[in-house]
Amino acid sequence: MRKTIKNISVLFTVLCGLSLASCSSDDNIIDDGGDGPVDPVNSVLSGDITTNTTLDASVAYSLTDQLNVKSGATLTIPAGTKITAESGTDVYIVVQQGAEIYVQGTRNNPVIMKSKNGNSGDWGGLVLLGNGVTSEGTGATAEVGGFIYGGTNNADSSGSISYLVIEGAGAQINSESQYNGLTLYAIGSGTALNNIAILNGADDGVEFFGGAASITNLYLENNEDDAVDWTEGWIGTVTNTYALHTIEGFSTAVEADGLNGNPKLINFTAVSTTGGTALQFKKLSGATITGLSLTGYDTSIDMKDEGPLANVVIEGEAGNPDMNYTAEATVDASSFDWINNRGSVDATILQGVVTGDVTLDASVTYQLNSSYIVQEGGKLTIPAGTKITARDGGTDVYIAVLKGGKIDIQGTESQPVVISSTAGNAGDWGGLTLVGNATTTEGTNATAEVGGFIYGGSDDADSSGSIKNLVIIGTGAQINAESQYNGVSFYSVGSGTVVENIAVINGSDDGVEFFGGTVSATNLYLENNEDDAVDWTEGWSGTVTNVYVKHSIEGFSTAVEGDGFNGNPKLINFTAISTTGGTALQFKKESGASFTNLYLEGYTTNVDMKDGGALTNVKIEGVAATLTDLYNLGTKVDVSTWAWIEARL
Repeated sequence: MRKTIKNISVLFTVLCGLSLASCSSDDNIIDDGGDGPVDPVNSVLSGDITTNTTLDASVAYSLTDQLNVKSGATLTIPAGTKITAESGTDVYIVVQQGAEIYVQGTRNNPVIMKSKNGNSGDWGGLVLLGNGVTSEGTGATAEVGGFIYGGTNNADSSGSISYLVIEGAGAQINSESQYNGLTLYAIGSGTALNNIAILNGADDGVEFFGGAASITNLYLENNEDDAVDWTEGWIGTVTNTYALHTIEGFSTAVEADGLNGNPKLINFTAVSTTGGTALQFKKLSGATITGLSLTGYDTSIDMKDEGPLANVVIEGEAGNPDMNYTAEATVDASSFDWINNRGSVDATILQGVVTGDVTLDASVTYQLNSSYIVQEGGKLTIPAGTKITARDGGTDVYIAVLKGGKIDIQGTESQPVVISSTAGNAGDWGGLTLVGNATTTEGTNATAEVGGFIYGGSDDADSSGSIKNLVIIGTGAQINAESQYNGVSFYSVGSGTVVENIAVINGSDDGVEFFGGTVSATNLYLENNEDDAVDWTEGWSGTVTNVYVKHSIEGFSTAVEGDGFNGNPKLINFTAISTTGGTALQFKKESGASFTNLYLEGYTTNVDMKDGGALTNVKIEGVAATLTDLYNLGTKVDVSTWAWIEARL
């Protein structure tokens, strides 16, 4: 029989298991007859708690309405207690000013609060109200239940929470607001909060409204607004946070608003498989962040109201929206193994960083979801026949191999490696970028337009690994008004790098571009790349041998663009065919090259010295180029045997 006793206690059935109440032997929920415990009694939680109350971990509790811990009372929830919430906007647990809650979960026996139906937004979660300082002043009114919060005591205690799982919260309050998983109104630093998991919420995982509360070991999965949210000048710290987003359209790791209390985020790892914005700051909000690792986000930092970036300090420096902050994860999701239904990023998803040796499996179809960066000392091996589907995420989806890192693409002619977006449309993703230590006219440690990566050195024999039999489709995402990604970008890549049999198809910028360096390539197939098929600058001095360029898109038909200082690269057996006119060979500034066995067909202009550079810098069959020669007497490169260029996902 259910009985709610307002202003005195919770239910009679609950009190039978409490430390402050006793029952007759007929009321015991434990069978003392020698056969062990019987099935737990289904006890209902609702109403007001006005005296110190302890639940019983052997009871399966049902939260059917607001459970209100009033000032002067404590609610203790032992390890292993499970509370199942009915659906409803008035179904939540609230701990008011002057009250305390003690959640005593352990690693082996966490406390679990979840909705009956298992859906996000089913119920209102856990709400704490304290006497800490908030920019709303003393005696502010919460959007939850009209409760009062806020005072002058930032050392206030609302109790302690340890090893707690909250699932399915975030019920709608009104058109403007929702509950969160854990809502902390002006909670003071005397409140101990550690090892908390908030899963599948329809709003924020945890939100701080002022106060000075801190949390250690926080796991946040698929909360559909923000993982961590704060406002009203919160000044606390969260340490060791792992946020995971796998639901399309919901992927903000942090939202901050209002006055900047300069809270601290220490060791904050956030992973999204759906893009989105990682860190969003509104008005004058900010934070000091150390140990930040972001993976899979389209935007790293969004200053929503154009507040000062100086308020967002990351690793000791002002935040930079142009940086991806893809450092190696500082928090390992596996450390939250006490959460039984914790999700994970599928092993077939490629994103983040490679710091050791990583070898893919050709039998697996991989998803390139974000940036995948091979750092110094790392090596990425991609076996023959591997297929990688790139998310249509524009500039946030690419593979990069940094200085000191290596890639080994082991495709064969019968089993090439394919990296393509699903639709294969130009500009869908960012392509492959290699960054090396060879020379460039930009000097040592230049900054690339792609990812802000550092490139350039003095080792022209440097090796970034090996690329053989690779087909890339749908690249060329727009970086800004001045630049785009290419199919393959070579930044100061040295001659020790092996590049053989590459096809770049349907790119919205260049097929391949060389930024200085000495790398050479053999057997390039470049089809309908909408800027240039082969582009170079910064004194590239390598050689490309056996190149076939095909243009059939109206308005995009430049086979070669050379720019800057003339490193006199060599192009041997170069065939370019256009069905839409255009310019075949364009040279800017003082650039040039030496061509052997050049064949051009269908271009309106064969040679264009864009800035009036010397034609003697362009040698074709050993003779200075002319502006009138058709250059159609060479032998066409025969691609009829290049069956590998037909490979698709």
